[in-house]
Amino acid sequence: MDWQRHVDSLEQSGKVLYDLFRDVDGMEARWKPAPEKWSMLEVLVHLGDEEKEDFRRRVSLTLEDPAQDWPPIDPEGWVAERRYNERDLDEAREGFARERAASLVYLRGLETPDWERRHLHPRIGAIRAGDLLAAWAAHDWFHVRQIANLRVLYVAASSAPYSTRYAAP
Repeated sequence: MDWQRHVDSLEQSGKVLYDLFRDVDGMEARWKPAPEKWSMLEVLVHLGDEEKEDFRRRVSLTLEDPAQDWPPIDPEGWVAERRYNERDLDEAREGFARERAASLVYLRGLETPDWERRHLHPRIGAIRAGDLLAAWAAHDWFHVRQIANLRVLYVAASSAPYSTRYAAP
């Protein structure tokens, strides 16, 4: 695995995610296509929490002490529990950018990481540090796609009585 390539991908996707929110207003950020779906703001806050409480922490623990228990996380539950959709959009955007910058400093500071180090996860079994890094990079691009889709749906929903079917059937 070319781990530096994944780190570069995290830098690139972090910029893309930041820029996707550049011209979003609070109404669009909080809009949901359905009550059980996430808003763009909820996705953004999720990304910030995942950055510090999941991926960076778990990569670090796996590289440093793979036998150590991982702190529990609840990304789905945090959306309501931490009231993601009530957060300030600019603070969430800047918070994500800060956490991503800290992650890049951490990752680029690793001298000879052993990406084969394994943590025994109670639900999914052995997971290598390299698996976590690859999942981290993929996770970003998944959410880039999700945010782009939410923007398409919002344009369609807010364009009544006009339709977007010509461009996005």
